[in-house]
Amino acid sequence: MTKTYIAVDIGASSGRLMLSEKEPFEAITLEEVHRFKNGFSKIDGMDYWDADHLIKEILIGLEKVKQRGITECYVGIDTWGVDYCLLDEQGQALSQPVSYRDNRTEQAMEEFDQNFSLQKLYEKTGIQLQPFNTVFQLLKEDRQKLAQAKQLLLMPDYLGYVLTGNAVLEKTNVSTTQLMNLKTRKLDEEVLEAIGVNKELFPKVVEPGTILGTILKEKFPDYDLPEATFITIASHDTASAVAGTPGKGDNWAYISSGTWSLMGVEIEEGISTEEAFEANFTNEWGVQGTIRFLKNIMGMWLIQEVARLQNYQYSYPELAALASQEEAFVSLIDVNDRRFMNPQNMITEIQDYCRELNQKVPETAGELARCIYDSLALCYAVELEKMEKMTGRTITQLHIVGGGSNNDFLNQLTADACGINVLAGPGEATAIGNIMVQMVATKGFGTLAEGREGIKNSFPMKEFQPKKDTHQAIEKYQALTKQFV
Repeated sequence: MTKTYIAVDIGASSGRLMLSEKEPFEAITLEEVHRFKNGFSKIDGMDYWDADHLIKEILIGLEKVKQRGITECYVGIDTWGVDYCLLDEQGQALSQPVSYRDNRTEQAMEEFDQNFSLQKLYEKTGIQLQPFNTVFQLLKEDRQKLAQAKQLLLMPDYLGYVLTGNAVLEKTNVSTTQLMNLKTRKLDEEVLEAIGVNKELFPKVVEPGTILGTILKEKFPDYDLPEATFITIASHDTASAVAGTPGKGDNWAYISSGTWSLMGVEIEEGISTEEAFEANFTNEWGVQGTIRFLKNIMGMWLIQEVARLQNYQYSYPELAALASQEEAFVSLIDVNDRRFMNPQNMITEIQDYCRELNQKVPETAGELARCIYDSLALCYAVELEKMEKMTGRTITQLHIVGGGSNNDFLNQLTADACGINVLAGPGEATAIGNIMVQMVATKGFGTLAEGREGIKNSFPMKEFQPKKDTHQAIEKYQALTKQFV
């Protein structure tokens, strides 16, 4: 019997509903049924997401599913991590959710460190220190709003709550908050006390693959909706992307390449050593008891901003083609420098950085793109070496998934810099992983490994082998990343 699965996959700039139908022993199919824009807006000096808009677009997408004659389906929602909605006693949002790119947390880590060691925070949670982590957002949250709040829900859990009336926190996403203890897998009360937040604010934590409930059709009478059963999948988009990566064995790593580049491996037990703390690696929770030991790297955000500031004069493939015509490794930036997080102008920020280090200042679109792609590939190589040392693994295969996997130029640069084979694809790994967890939950697959084998047999991949020695360029990158420390 054919089952229909819908992945609601929402990123920082857009969202979509992807439909998959699977018969027993058949390949997995994937088709986009609805796409919409997303983004944050400045209101009264703060950057907010429009969660009401996201709900509306999900409903429009589900209506399109019904128009295809599909009367029953399963649905899973994934989004980015760390951001949240605070609800009042009536279960209504006290405001739209604040974006992690808002500058309210710029000094939050330093403020937190005055009363509670950041190293201790890392040892407890295993989560990479980023100023936008939920722990620091809550530290800077409006105290009056926090006092009114009865419940906190992360973005995908909030969307699921509005649609079904059931409130939970899904494990892979709640791990990004830096509020969960790595060993006990529960909220760390000492950390909560440090930011003045009560644990009663948080609903129960559930495993990916948990049935959330059915859509409240009566709540949305203006929409002709199917009977939709929501499954709380691996709701952090990276967790879904990793679940959708067709790796096998212990010697592969991944880069989930989108707005962020998330580079890591799957392990059974977290690593929160001093070495991991210094390298700023994170231990986010994955599917079926795994840990995603990974590094957050500023990814396609850099090129997205350059394209936007040039009024999209060039497409992303055109920018990659222009970059390929420029000399390699002339201008490099530390892609993880905080100054690139949300600058007023990404182009001038990159140029200023290069000027400050007496490098050639990139001026043209091709020079800017070359600077970004070279820097990303070299960063991947540096972080891969650190990861191998900390995990004791020798990585022989690097899977690049997500939208960035379509960039053949960067894929080849990455293979060269890392010195290993790169397998690129599937580009839709997040939606595929979302759907695969739904399939496992509904017995479409028995295990994660079976699901990954199904993905490998259903979607094409491209292979890139290393061709050039980039040893000197890697040394140059390592030197410049220490310049501003």
